[in-house]
Amino acid sequence: MANVIRNTESLTTAELAALALSLAHLGAGPQSVTARRGLRHAFQHLDLDDDVIATTLTTLTTPLATDVARRARVIANAITARLVIRIQYHDAAGRMTTRDIEPVTCLAHRDYWYLVGWCRMRGGIRAFRFDRIVAVEPTDLPSRPHLPERYLPFQRRKAA
Repeated sequence: MANVIRNTESLTTAELAALALSLAHLGAGPQSVTARRGLRHAFQHLDLDDDVIATTLTTLTTPLATDVARRARVIANAITARLVIRIQYHDAAGRMTTRDIEPVTCLAHRDYWYLVGWCRMRGGIRAFRFDRIVAVEPTDLPSRPHLPERYLPFQRRKAA
């Protein structure tokens, strides 16, 4: 098959997050290998001498562990259906909490994948590391619509 894309524009952060989340739970089969190679091609124009970008690209293009991939599928489905999820989460101090989250998006930054969502327990937007999410349960509770662009951490903000 010939290469048909002649000119590509930069993808938005939200588009990259959606693509990466879709890849995250594909597993390690032939389709995922091809898809991850395509994502690496999308990043060819970036300065990979930047440590943050290089590390994040590696994280984006590495398959998730099977149990983490299963949780990522539940999260992705809840984002699509705009439903609240209940997570069991170990915070940085090792405390376990159960939280109802209105999921907005998922992203990778450096070595980790994150769920970004409105935490009903804390009353604000939070980022939860995938490797600290112990369990995810779907609920039938509707989530309010949230624009991912407003809630993406780690992105540079435009000067006012």
